[in-house]
Amino acid sequence: MDRLEAMEVLLQVVEAGSLSAAGRKLGLPLTTVSRRIAELETHLGARLLLRSNRSVSLTEAGGAYVAACKRILAQVTEAEEAAGGAYSAARGELTVTAPMVFGRLHVLPVVTEFLRAYPDIDFRLSLADRLLHLQDDHVDVAIRIGALPDSSLRVVRLGAVRRVACASPAYIADRGAPLEPEDLARHACISFTGLGPAERWTFGASGPDHVVTVRPRLFVSTAEAAIDAAVAGIGVTRVLSYQVAGALAAGELHTVLKPWEPPAIPVSLLYDGQGVMPLKLRAFLDFAGPRLKARLARAAG
Repeated sequence: MDRLEAMEVLLQVVEAGSLSAAGRKLGLPLTTVSRRIAELETHLGARLLLRSNRSVSLTEAGGAYVAACKRILAQVTEAEEAAGGAYSAARGELTVTAPMVFGRLHVLPVVTEFLRAYPDIDFRLSLADRLLHLQDDHVDVAIRIGALPDSSLRVVRLGAVRRVACASPAYIADRGAPLEPEDLARHACISFTGLGPAERWTFGASGPDHVVTVRPRLFVSTAEAAIDAAVAGIGVTRVLSYQVAGALAAGELHTVLKPWEPPAIPVSLLYDGQGVMPLKLRAFLDFAGPRLKARLARAAG
């Protein structure tokens, strides 16, 4: 039995949630995946997985063993990269994750510049609004919007974004602009899932959080849809400043309630700074950090 291969199969089963899903991801028959797990359990003399018809779960021994497997495989990968020259030249593959809209508008342009400057580095850019774990999801760099919990990860502050309320010039001409948050009770509002409860909007100013109840005339699932509806004159929406920068610059939307904006939200770059840093990662940090800071500063206006 190849124990490293068996460990990798086990991790894929845990991440995929079933033996069959792991087999599809690895390109292995279900019988092979099942045999690898069985061989590993026989070798260890311990049950690692509890199997049902549709899913698997870890036993107590399995949970401890999977955590150890992740550490061992990460060390093997680091050793192989060192042997292959990852620490003597900027080459290999980088995986970066970022929020979907922010990644498309700001991270992707920087990545395309980086790829032109570093032809020996390949890139995997994962744009998702769910948070990916750096170690568990094999991510080199994560770009996060919001307050960060304490962790051992290294953090580079890139800038900040704001929550802004806005409406189209036509809507404002017809209904007037709200002058304080309570005025929203008399306005049509457009809400989406990304900024908290749909019917409770939080504002700031100099005091504590100021929460008002609004009546969404339209509820959508993405910021882009909320912005499109606001441009069409349906009502007032509230989104993050980078999401609406294009529509504001084009005059399609105007901000309202600016004196009541909540405090700015930090944007940060995270990476694992433990151990020797591969040159591909150092190259990306040195290249992307200043450019992303500059883009955020311009977007803040």
